[in-house]
Amino acid sequence: MGLMDTPRAVRARGITKYFGDVVALDGVDLDVTQGQIHGLVGPNGAGKTTLLGLLLGLAAADGGRLEILGTPVERALAAPDGVAGFVDAPGLYPSLTARQNLAALAALRGLATGAAGIDDVLGEVGLTEVADDRTRGFSLGMRQRLGLAAALLTRPRLLVLDEPSNGLDPSGKRQVHGVLHRLAADGTAVVLSSHRMDDLEALCSEVTILATGRVVFSGPLGKLAAENRELDYRLRTCDPRTARRIAGDTTGIRIVDDSGVRQDPDVLVVRALVPALDELVAQVVRSGVAVRELAPVVSPLEAAFLALTEHQETGR
Repeated sequence: MGLMDTPRAVRARGITKYFGDVVALDGVDLDVTQGQIHGLVGPNGAGKTTLLGLLLGLAAADGGRLEILGTPVERALAAPDGVAGFVDAPGLYPSLTARQNLAALAALRGLATGAAGIDDVLGEVGLTEVADDRTRGFSLGMRQRLGLAAALLTRPRLLVLDEPSNGLDPSGKRQVHGVLHRLAADGTAVVLSSHRMDDLEALCSEVTILATGRVVFSGPLGKLAAENRELDYRLRTCDPRTARRIAGDTTGIRIVDDSGVRQDPDVLVVRALVPALDELVAQVVRSGVAVRELAPVVSPLEAAFLALTEHQETGR
């Protein structure tokens, strides 16, 4: 199936959004296919929450074209059919229990969701044991999981989440990640924003990076690594002295001051583009030196985010 034949959950072209004189979104294009987890990345004020709000029907674009699940979106009334999620934080009734919150939301939405369905989504997000506790005592992470459970009640085809990992402990994060991976495997599209680069890398097949309301990158994470500027890599070998000599003789490789990792004498830190790094590894292996680890010191996604942030701080 070619790209043009792939079912799209979101197709946005030239989306603009203004708040008074402030340009929140400036000609944004976005494509999200069904069964894909797509991440939104960018500094505070980049337009991520505004874009998520448009997908949820909380606001209408001032210009451009937006299609959600194949239907053009003309105005903001409510979340389009088949879409669920939250921005900023899920809205909950603090005096009600987790189970009562979901029952009230189901009634408001006109869902024929019985007790068994509510128990199912509570189980999916790992809240069965606190189902009858009032939500005013919930931690931030528990509230995030209950917000996800509320979204799951509608069995959405597009799930939109703003910082879903906020406040999650490792167990809660594993639970939420598992839910999102299962949804995508079943064909649901997921669009989420996060400041946690490790979460985005673990979850997303593609990312869109926003800066001051504009898209500066959109595509697979692998493409980001290929297009990005030089990165620092940790190279662990069985013979660091030989590896250092080869690195010094390889075009496009710079040995970085690696005093921060010198507690591990087998590690060499080098700065390079991917083609030069490939050549270094080939030369090291040809010399009979075993490569035990090769990994970016900072991931391509985090490097792009940091460079973007630095540009905003120094270039505006």
